[in-house]
Amino acid sequence: MMTTLLNIRELNISFQVDNVDIPAVTDLNFSVDRGETVAIVGESGSGKSVTALSIMQLLAPNVHYNGGTLTFQQKDGRLVDILKCTSSQLQHIRGNEIGMIFQEPMSSLNPVLTCGSQVQEALRVHQPITLKEAKSKTIDLFAKMELPDPEKIMNRYPHQLSGGQKQRVMIAMAMCGSPSLLIADEPTTALDVTVQQSILKLMKQLQQEYGMGLLFITHDLGIVQEIANKVIVLYKGSLVEQGNVNEVFQQPQHPYTKALLACRPVLYSKGQRLAQVRDFLTPDQSKIDSLSVPVAPIATSNLETTEPFAALQNVTVRFPGTKHIFEKAVDFLYAVKNVSFEIEKGETVGLVGESGSGKTTIGRCLVGLTRPSAGSVFFEGKNLFEMPEASLKNFRKKVQIVFQDPYASLNPRMKIGEMLMEPLLVHRFYNDRKRAREAVVSLLEKVHLNADSIFRYPHEFSGGQRQRIVIARALALQPSLIVWDESVSALDVSVQAQILNLLNELKKEMGFSSLFISHDLSVVRYISDRILVMKEGQIVESGTAEDVYHHPQNAYTQKLIDAIPGKKGLPTLKF
Repeated sequence: MMTTLLNIRELNISFQVDNVDIPAVTDLNFSVDRGETVAIVGESGSGKSVTALSIMQLLAPNVHYNGGTLTFQQKDGRLVDILKCTSSQLQHIRGNEIGMIFQEPMSSLNPVLTCGSQVQEALRVHQPITLKEAKSKTIDLFAKMELPDPEKIMNRYPHQLSGGQKQRVMIAMAMCGSPSLLIADEPTTALDVTVQQSILKLMKQLQQEYGMGLLFITHDLGIVQEIANKVIVLYKGSLVEQGNVNEVFQQPQHPYTKALLACRPVLYSKGQRLAQVRDFLTPDQSKIDSLSVPVAPIATSNLETTEPFAALQNVTVRFPGTKHIFEKAVDFLYAVKNVSFEIEKGETVGLVGESGSGKTTIGRCLVGLTRPSAGSVFFEGKNLFEMPEASLKNFRKKVQIVFQDPYASLNPRMKIGEMLMEPLLVHRFYNDRKRAREAVVSLLEKVHLNADSIFRYPHEFSGGQRQRIVIARALALQPSLIVWDESVSALDVSVQAQILNLLNELKKEMGFSSLFISHDLSVVRYISDRILVMKEGQIVESGTAEDVYHHPQNAYTQKLIDAIPGKKGLPTLKF
């Protein structure tokens, strides 16, 4: 018999904004048993994270609980309603009884404390142990998390670790109190497929070892297929479907569930319009039927042009490593080694590889943010790092980059409207603020955000919404070359479909070239003309998108494709 750890009944949550109650979760009912993995899926803003944070009672002070219960069984067998717990009871439950892994490890870890000291602090809060014992347990935890050289990781700061390593530190911190229930809020977002696979494997091992219940929040349906027993589908704060994963995915009943399954790029050929949620939530059945019919392919570049639009020639990038005290020599870390490739006008080149393979460094070189140690970067036939200032100013208008972390890319003190107007006014696209504001509203509507977003700050948006704001900012100056650095990795499948359709539309309309960096090969295959595969700073395979994805020649490329979550398990549905 399974023991029910968490039982949520008739939960209603709203936020009070300007004396108005805005519903976030409505009449929510589900449970999590010991040893069971329950996945919550849904679009950004559907109430996934609000539900998770309500269990930990970490929501903002303006939250209102308008009825319902959150019943949790503690380790001693007693049942408590979390909504009625005192502050001291909650302090005991957080960490000891329920652990949580947050969505963005970089913003969840203290940047001025070493990783070891942060985990030691968590251990000493939950257990009556000495500092020496806490240090020893932290090293053991890091070893269990399969972190390389745990004793060195102890003394490193979060910025010195890769994304996957930071996430493992967060998992170690969540496991300090040996919780009965672990809540994982998008724990593998923006991680490359091989690191993602190792994190999922680790979480499965920990669940089996500790017998935990696992509440797994994700937008990746492939991960749900791999890790979960039961799936809960949320739409605008309401539960629209739940049940056994295989049953729900093979025979979805609700139009919204069908929409989420149909949004995946892997089901479509290049140039086809991806299905979107609104297609399934319309009474017009003809729109759904037409989704299986390919639209006219997006115009691709003429690959026979004599001069490439942008190019890297023999580019090497190295960073100083350890400097020897008694020697002049310096050890260098090579991020990119002798890389050459070209991007034609109107072409989209996909760049894939594991974390640390040099993808982002290549992108930064292409937009002039990182100067190569050797080699040259060309844009419209001119050497980027030999351009005069006047040409550089024009270059900065024509070339934009969408960074991986949207929260770190936005100024937390500026409202969205001011942030998007700034480049338009600086580069004199408009001479008055009124016209600039109108252009900003139009941009926001293009990326499916409301006009009133201009009055809000970045922290008031979900992760997916912030990414759309960053994309809008990149499009503001109508660039001719855009570097997309994991720009759709943090988006749920439905929003991702909207953005990919938008990129195809804009590419056709504006004719810009792109370097599309991503760990998701199914997305790269769909959006790119060619794919380059990087490993340890070098390009190990290149070719047309279809050839590389369906007929990889390099063993490393095959490894990346095999690691795609749910690639073999998810059904190919017909609607």
